[in-house]
Amino acid sequence: MSTPAVSPFSVAHKRYVQHLYRRALKGSLDWYVRRDLWRNKAIEIRVQFERNRDVKDPRAVAALLNEAEKEVQRLSHPDPYKPSLFPDGTKWERNVPPRMFTQEEKAAAIDAFHNH
Repeated sequence: MSTPAVSPFSVAHKRYVQHLYRRALKGSLDWYVRRDLWRNKAIEIRVQFERNRDVKDPRAVAALLNEAEKEVQRLSHPDPYKPSLFPDGTKWERNVPPRMFTQEEKAAAIDAFHNH
């Protein structure tokens, strides 16, 4: 995935870097069961981003972002964590309330029950 056409040091650039950082954190969290173990990886990711904070050359910034994007893709989990109540989570639509029948459907069901 290539880096979007965002001029360095603009508000859009800042938001893109923040989004990339957040995706890196969330992607790494998929690989850890316990947050206390994940915390060390989160610190490593932060250090990587902070190390390049003062780069001013637009070409160097574009190269760094391209490399970071590739790294996020490379480390993405094949089966990412989904919160249980979110779509495709383990509890998603587990206890869906039953459909409410109309009066005609109720009458037809009672008639069918009594006539058989």
